[in-house]
Amino acid sequence: MHQIDRTDRRILQEMQKNGAISNLELAEKVGLSASPCSRRVKVLQDAGYILNTVTLLDAKKLGLDLLAMISISMDRHTPERFNKFEQTIASFEEVLECYLITGQSADYVLKVVVADMEAYQHFLLGKLTRIEGVTGVHSSFVMRKVIDRQNLPI
Repeated sequence: MHQIDRTDRRILQEMQKNGAISNLELAEKVGLSASPCSRRVKVLQDAGYILNTVTLLDAKKLGLDLLAMISISMDRHTPERFNKFEQTIASFEEVLECYLITGQSADYVLKVVVADMEAYQHFLLGKLTRIEGVTGVHSSFVMRKVIDRQNLPI
């Protein structure tokens, strides 16, 4: 396991801010020359600290205006039932995040994005409630994002 130092942390912080940053610019920001910086990034990738580099899109500009948080209750708490649910939900492109939770009456919480209430109804009735074992669905709709971060506190 690779132990990260202060320079590695600075590299990760800068890459979280801008995943498309050039190696030259990154090296300059963290006080390294280009080759050592590139080697450090490769080590961080190989060690699993950097999972992926993505481009974040504006959902509203793409017509995806409705964000819902959905609590799901299951009929049975068996590994087979949960595995089947998780495999099925992973195939739904509307689902941005899915968490198996504890401490609530629900078993899962989903973060779902769709165009509007009609699209949500289609998702709910045409997909979500058709998954075997789903017995309860409680939907909450996001009125406004207060904090929307992807950066981890390093």
